[in-house]
Amino acid sequence: MAKEELRSISRNLQELQKKLSLLIDSFQNNSKVVAFMKSPVGQYLDRHPFLAFTLLVFIVMSAVPVGFFLLIVILTSLAALLGVIILEGLVIAVGGLSLLCILCGLGFVSLIMSGMMIASYVVVSSLINYWFSPRPLTQQNTNGDFLPAMKSADFEGLYQE
Repeated sequence: MAKEELRSISRNLQELQKKLSLLIDSFQNNSKVVAFMKSPVGQYLDRHPFLAFTLLVFIVMSAVPVGFFLLIVILTSLAALLGVIILEGLVIAVGGLSLLCILCGLGFVSLIMSGMMIASYVVVSSLINYWFSPRPLTQQNTNGDFLPAMKSADFEGLYQE
């Protein structure tokens, strides 16, 4: 029963891998993505994936504060039409400074979050590759003892001086 579960999990992971590869291929074949990746900025981000991931996390996290700031600017502009011009300058200045502080904090948080996500991705992918590798991890001896799958003959060529 355990072997059947492992086979079904392996099949499910293979299906998920196929679906993800099709999704990635559809993104990479998009004409706008191809044009961006040929630009100098796209080539730089392609060579620095951690920076690209950090930038993506920052953009996603900063959408809400920027939206609130733009809403405040629009509302104060509408108030300026009614004659409250001095208040508009004060609100936009305070809002701009607070937005600057929030975006600096979000930049630091996005660096930390992207580092943690990349580290967890490496750990999880390594564990999945270790757990679901196609090679046998142990072999059962005739005495009933479990032996490692690699024999000492496999290590002969590794440490030659």
